[in-house]
Amino acid sequence: MTNQSTIDQVNPQSHPGKDVYAVIGHPIAHSKSPIIHAYFAKQTNQSIHYGRIFSELNAFKETVEQFFARGGKGLNITVPFKLEAYELAQKKTERARLAQAANVLWYKDGELWCDNTDGAGLTRDLQRLLKHQGASLNHAKVLILGAGGAAQGVIEPLMAEKVGQITIANRTFAKAQQLVEQFKQSATSAQVPLEAREIQKLDQSNSDTSNTFDLIINATASGLGDASPISKELLKAISNSKTLAYDMVYGKETRFMQDARQLGLKASDGLGMLVEQAALAFETWRNLKGADSTLDIDGAIAAVRATY
Repeated sequence: MTNQSTIDQVNPQSHPGKDVYAVIGHPIAHSKSPIIHAYFAKQTNQSIHYGRIFSELNAFKETVEQFFARGGKGLNITVPFKLEAYELAQKKTERARLAQAANVLWYKDGELWCDNTDGAGLTRDLQRLLKHQGASLNHAKVLILGAGGAAQGVIEPLMAEKVGQITIANRTFAKAQQLVEQFKQSATSAQVPLEAREIQKLDQSNSDTSNTFDLIINATASGLGDASPISKELLKAISNSKTLAYDMVYGKETRFMQDARQLGLKASDGLGMLVEQAALAFETWRNLKGADSTLDIDGAIAAVRATY
């Protein structure tokens, strides 16, 4: 068996003359982040090296500290280390504080900073997709399936876009309600009604369009297997002709997406979110502003899809 901890390692000292970045996770071999950042670097004429780092579950802090001690410039963080990354950082952006998790680390003025670009990456991708449909997030009725970390990281950014309503549906009602109560304390929640539901008890009446959603986000991990968190019949009942079905899993046509397409709905995976959150990290690390920050999102998405 191949020793991944030997293959997926990045030593910044092995790349003289280049600023070195990486994505760290467990597992990590599947990550498409190096393709995305290489594309952005080529577009903006940035001299960088970006690789993957596999970390043992009990060695995240040590692995991060070693990377930066050797001259590394920045890290993207993926599962299961986002909570540890948040706790490790000395300085936290407002986005990271709201999510209480981090997916970006870098040093600034001798202190370790963290950010969370997941939620903003999602809203930027949704805006891009909805614009193609002549729609927007403003006043949209949103359903989030799942109440775990993926859902937690995107609720505040969605509220900031002034969606009309957010319903969080989970197999366990108590967990959905816990998220609702957490985000009701937010300054922006007063303008956006939040509701918790049990997935099995979502309204199945398909005769009243007021019970349908404009955007349904699958924030569960069901897409990693061959399952959907809701039945095709329920999806039909809670959608309308303009509903966008969005699965945060990327790299495959999930059952949730298949069901949506068979019902005539627009469906998308989460690759655009991955690219958008990477773009936000790249802009921060490389201090790109104004015209320099106009990264080619569609091109980066195409570059990744070409590897499937």
